[in-house]
Amino acid sequence: MNFLKTIFLQSIFLFAAQALHAQQIVYSEPDRDDSRRMIFEVIGKMGNNFLIYKNIRSDNFICVYDNNMKLIQKTKHEYLPDERLINVDFFPYTDHIYMIYQYQKRNIVHCAAVKLDPMGKKITDPVELDTSQIGFSANNKIYTVLSTEDKKKIIIFKINSRDKQKFLISTKLYTDNLELLKSSRLIMPMDERNDYLGEFTADNDGNLVFSKYYRNSNENITKAYLVIKKAMEDSFFYYKINLDKIYLDDVRIRVDNGNNKYYLNAFYYKQKRGNIDGLYFLVWDKASSSPSLENTHTFNEDLRSEAKGESNIKMAFNDYFIRNVIPKKDGGFILSAEAYYTTSRFNAWNRWDYMYRSPWLMNSLDYYYYSSYYNNYFWRNGGTGGQSVRYHADNVIIISLDKEGKLEWNNVIRKDQFDDDSDDLLSYQLMNTGGQLHFLFNLLERRNLLLNDFAMTPDGQISRNPTLKNLDKGYEFMPKFGKQVSAKILIVPCYYRNYICFGKIDFN
Repeated sequence: MNFLKTIFLQSIFLFAAQALHAQQIVYSEPDRDDSRRMIFEVIGKMGNNFLIYKNIRSDNFICVYDNNMKLIQKTKHEYLPDERLINVDFFPYTDHIYMIYQYQKRNIVHCAAVKLDPMGKKITDPVELDTSQIGFSANNKIYTVLSTEDKKKIIIFKINSRDKQKFLISTKLYTDNLELLKSSRLIMPMDERNDYLGEFTADNDGNLVFSKYYRNSNENITKAYLVIKKAMEDSFFYYKINLDKIYLDDVRIRVDNGNNKYYLNAFYYKQKRGNIDGLYFLVWDKASSSPSLENTHTFNEDLRSEAKGESNIKMAFNDYFIRNVIPKKDGGFILSAEAYYTTSRFNAWNRWDYMYRSPWLMNSLDYYYYSSYYNNYFWRNGGTGGQSVRYHADNVIIISLDKEGKLEWNNVIRKDQFDDDSDDLLSYQLMNTGGQLHFLFNLLERRNLLLNDFAMTPDGQISRNPTLKNLDKGYEFMPKFGKQVSAKILIVPCYYRNYICFGKIDFN
C-alpha cells in the first residue's frame, strides 16, 4: 500500500503532571484466510471472550477469541446463503446474541433472525421476520434494524419508494425476545425531486425518530422537520424546524434516554452555497412534546483560526462533518466534527459532491426501495475503481454546550491524514471510559504508522497519552472500524502484511 501521511498534532491544554498507565494491546494471530478483502464485524464481548463475524469468499464464520486474543473456536454458519447475503446485524445480550440478516432469493428479499449462544453457535432455527418482493438484484440492504439503548426493543423498518410522491414506510417493533409488539404501514408524503429522509434512530420507548428535509436542485436545506413515529401509534408527528434566514447542512440526531430528550444538530449557513457560519441545535423534550431549546451558535474567529487547516478563516468549516454527539447528565452535550474530503487530478472536491450528506452516512436510492441511513462499517470502502483519488481526514473540533445552549469550551485536535488507496487507515475512533473521552488515530513516526491516544477530560483539557504498550511494528490500525465492547476495552481491526487481524486495547 502506498500510504503517505504527515500529521502535526498539538494539545491545547495539558493535564497536571501525573504518571499515567499506558494502555495495553494484545493482537490476534493472522489467519491465512483473513485477507484484506475479508468482510468483518466486531460483535462484542460475551463473558471473558470476544466474538467477531467474518465473511470469507461467501462463507460465514463467527470466531471466538479469549482474553489474550487467542482463537478458541471458529464456527461456520452454513444456513446463511452463499451468494445473495445482503447484510448482517448483531445484537449481543448477556447470555445470547441475535443475528438478523437479509438475503435475496429470486425476486424476494428475506429478513430473518437467529439466536446464538455466547460461543456464536446457533441455538434456534432461523425465524423469518419479513419479506419484500422486488424486481431487481439488491446490492444495498432493504431493511434497517435498530436496537434501543437499553436493548429491550428492536425495530425493523423498510421504505418503499416506488411512488416517488408517497413513500410507504413499514415498521415492526419487537421485544428483546423477538415478540412482535406493533406492526405499522404508513404513507410519507414526498416531493418527487427535493424531499429527503435523514438519519433514523430509536429511543428506549421504541419511538422511531428521524429527519425530513427539503433541498432544491442540490442547494442547501431550506425546510426541515423532526419526525417522530411513536411506538404504538400509526401516525407521524412533525415539528417544523425554525430556519429564519439560515440554511442547514447535514442533519444529525442523537437520543438522550437519560434526560428524555432528542438532540438535532446541523451546521448552518447565512447564504445559499455560502460558508459554514456555525452550529444549529434543537433539543426536543419528550415529556412536553416541544422544544426545550432551539438556537444557533456562531463559530468565533479564534476557533476558526484553530480549525481552518489549509483553508482561509471564512472557509474554515466547509470540509467538516459532524461525527459524534454525546449527551451530558446536566442536559448539555458535546459535539465533535472532523474535516473530511477527497481530491483528484481531475476534479476539485467541494461539499456539494456529497449532496450535503456526511460521508459517514452515505445513503443510496434504489429503483424500488429506499435504503435509509446506515452508519455501519460492515461494508468497507473498497477503493475507487481505478480512479486516482486521495482521501483526506484532517482536524477534529470538539464543542461543549450547556443545557441553555451556551458555549462552555471548545478545542481542536490538529491532524493531517491522507491516503491514495482508500480511507481505511484514516480518521479516528472515540472511546468513552467515563472520566475521559479518548480519540484514537494513526500517526506517522519514523516511517512507522503508530496508533496514538489523545485523552480529553470533562472540562475540555486534552493531552496525548504515552505510547501504547505492545504497539508492534508491522500492524496498521483501522481505528474507525473499531468497537467499544465494554467500559474499558476496545477491539480494533489491523492490517498485518496481507492479512486482517484484531487488536484488543485495554484501558484498565
